[in-house]
Amino acid sequence: MSPSAVDFAPAAPEIFALSMLCVILIVDLFVKEEQRQRSYGLTLLALAGTAAIALSGGSGTRYAFNAMFVEDPMARVLKAFVCISVAAMLVYGRDYCRARGLFRGELFALSLTATLGMMIMISASHFLTLYLGLELMSLSLYSMVALSRDSASATEAAMKYFVLGALASGMLLYGLSMVYGATGGYGAPPTLQIAEVAARVSSNQANHTLLIFGLVFVVAGVGFKLGTVPFHMWVPDVYQGAPTAVTLLIGSAPELAAFAFVVRILVQALGAHSLLVEWQQMLILLAVLSMAIGNVTAIAQSNIKRMLAYSSISHMGFMLLGIVSGTLNGYSSAMFYMVTYVLTAAGAFAMIMLPSRQGFEADNLDDFKGLNQRNPWYAFLMLLIMVSLAGVPPVVGFYAKLSVFQAVMDAGMTWLVVVAVLFSLIGAFYYLRVVKLMYFDDPIDRSPVRPSADVGALLTANGLAVLVFGLLPGGLMTLCQRAIQSSL
Repeated sequence: MSPSAVDFAPAAPEIFALSMLCVILIVDLFVKEEQRQRSYGLTLLALAGTAAIALSGGSGTRYAFNAMFVEDPMARVLKAFVCISVAAMLVYGRDYCRARGLFRGELFALSLTATLGMMIMISASHFLTLYLGLELMSLSLYSMVALSRDSASATEAAMKYFVLGALASGMLLYGLSMVYGATGGYGAPPTLQIAEVAARVSSNQANHTLLIFGLVFVVAGVGFKLGTVPFHMWVPDVYQGAPTAVTLLIGSAPELAAFAFVVRILVQALGAHSLLVEWQQMLILLAVLSMAIGNVTAIAQSNIKRMLAYSSISHMGFMLLGIVSGTLNGYSSAMFYMVTYVLTAAGAFAMIMLPSRQGFEADNLDDFKGLNQRNPWYAFLMLLIMVSLAGVPPVVGFYAKLSVFQAVMDAGMTWLVVVAVLFSLIGAFYYLRVVKLMYFDDPIDRSPVRPSADVGALLTANGLAVLVFGLLPGGLMTLCQRAIQSSL
């Protein structure tokens, strides 16, 4: 294909983000430390423009770069939410990073590079593109965890994340190579195209035994990226050791990219009935173990970042239930669950940064004692966030779990719903414990909690969105349903 025949339009959001990244890197060379706000503003502008371009792509499906890249409704919606969550991290973490000397060009450049990797993952229609996007995102996140160079805990967390991430990437690559080898035969060469892999698996033109071996390694790699048991070892240490602003990023936007990763590999490439039953069984095991160990272990945590890390593990288990159902309704419910979880988790980590100040990290549960006496409004917002994570009505977390449970029920796995409800009840304990500390305990630190105007406004919008989407979930759920149905 000649260069003039290449259609770059489907990759317009990525091209714009990459162009803005280059601009920000150059601008940052010439701005002084006290003028770093300019790089910050350009980064927010880049994310807003990228989201707008992604959403303006129309309603159909378009391919680019020899069908290695796809722009479909699911990709457009997820890219927009990725940009929103990264922008929220920058706004929430601005004062936090400035107080710790992290408000530098590296933060903005790595944030945009990670965003670019996530968007490439979301739009991948080829195993090579998928892997390149994954590595671009992962390498950026490894660096961001170690951004606080003088912190031993951050350096340790980055090393653990890097070593285990490299191991998981190797397992994933090994699994993809097996799938590649299994698709050869019957006079056709092996392929890395997701659509071609799906066609050959559906028509039994692939080595089934080799496919199963490859599937095991692929699921292991996916499990690590989602942070599910037994591939969860990195999650609590990285969440606790990383600067809280970086923890917010790791716990939000990459989860959306990981959801797309699961859909592209398991549902689109390996979703034929002969393999569906195989990976369903694997994901059921991952989901049950994640819900069990995540919820039970979170009860014993005194550090709220570690508590939210184990909470994240359990929520990935709940999300996998939608994938396990093997239906379009289940996939759209899983997408709705992931979007609403990212919205809620961003608010939770923003609340951890709120009482933090230079030389003090408000990352212990005791730091939230008596928050209602220090600032009733932000205590109320934290209440909404905690009950949403617990799945208590009328907030959005309840409807997200209900939609996933309904999809699993429709698939005939009633026992799995019963298990999930039991672990959800166990998980409610440690979320409601935070509410008890805020409203019924005396504060250890009585200093007022007063964020800047923009952070306060965004946090208020975030907390109220958790309530509004719980009372009126139809619009967001319909958006997820249309995105999934138009893309699969």
